[in-house]
Amino acid sequence: MKRTHLPLNGLRVLDAAARHLSFTRAADELAVTPAAVGQQIRALEDMLGVVLFRRTPKGLELTPETQGGLDALRRGFLEFEEAVRALQAGQSSSSLTIAAPRDITAKWLQPRLAAYAARQPGLTFALVADEGLDFTEANLDLALRLADGKGEHEGVALGEGAFVTVESAAGGPDSRIDWPGAPASPDSAVIRVADAGLAIEAAVSGFGRATVPSMLAQADIDGGRLRQVGEAVPSPLSYWLIAPLPQWRQKKVKSLVEALTSAD
Repeated sequence: MKRTHLPLNGLRVLDAAARHLSFTRAADELAVTPAAVGQQIRALEDMLGVVLFRRTPKGLELTPETQGGLDALRRGFLEFEEAVRALQAGQSSSSLTIAAPRDITAKWLQPRLAAYAARQPGLTFALVADEGLDFTEANLDLALRLADGKGEHEGVALGEGAFVTVESAAGGPDSRIDWPGAPASPDSAVIRVADAGLAIEAAVSGFGRATVPSMLAQADIDGGRLRQVGEAVPSPLSYWLIAPLPQWRQKKVKSLVEALTSAD
């Protein structure tokens, strides 16, 4: 019989009824009615073309056909249980693989992961650069991305989207520092760098002014390495924690997302 045709629900009812030799007690175990148990057994008998139970004055008795198949059936259920435990093992593992751009990893994520790990002894992280990685192929648990929404996955935004213009705390020229995600500007750039994190470092070094996500620059502003020029500008782009639904449901991912979204 093909796997797609296996009457798994009926076999589960058969196992319970055979153990109890009672449709009523099997129904109690399965949280259904005795009539539903009887219907499942009759349907299974019709499908298999055998009689599974004999009804006697003393109650139910197993037929030879049922007795011949019970051991294999129960071994099969034990294998199913083992498979479920194996599938769930990753949810309770002590390792999390997270993809994120290098700049937000260095400026925001790593300090918070360190604080979280200090409260979770034995927890380990694998951090990879996010370059549009596929969750399944990269075996990711979670990704942090600058985007205009969660896309096809589950996700939560890390605050409102906004960009700020910053320069060295010591001041400097008003020339522009460019990076691939920077808002468009008519001014020519004095330097072009690979990401917003490098743009911040260029601003600290005195190259000029960089316009970057406010969340990325906040620690350097608070630490006195940068100063903000003008007001923050709202943006449709913000940082999102995202994952496909199966990963999003994992206990270890839920716990980390809660910690990251509640962090100051």
